[in-house]
Amino acid sequence: MSYWIHPDAEAELGDAAIYYAEHVNRRIAEAFLAEFERVRDLLLENQHRGPHGDLGLRVYHFNRFPYSVIYGVDVDRGPQIYAITHQSRDPLYWTPWI
Repeated sequence: MSYWIHPDAEAELGDAAIYYAEHVNRRIAEAFLAEFERVRDLLLENQHRGPHGDLGLRVYHFNRFPYSVIYGVDVDRGPQIYAITHQSRDPLYWTPWI
């Protein structure tokens, strides 16, 4: 099974990794990206892991980092990732993307 990630969500992921690399260190940035991959792999195994969130989508929280993946379930195409959001942001800022 595969997954889809919205271009703006992919940009968020990259921006967060760059922020960690520039303001903390490269190893933390790499750990952040590895955490995204871990979450992605869990969602590929079982898309129903995260609790229901807004707009009928689901939310799955990162470990060690204050980020969440906002995604939809698609049994044919795999998880549909709409946002990778910092948990202190307005929880619906990404809704214009869908």
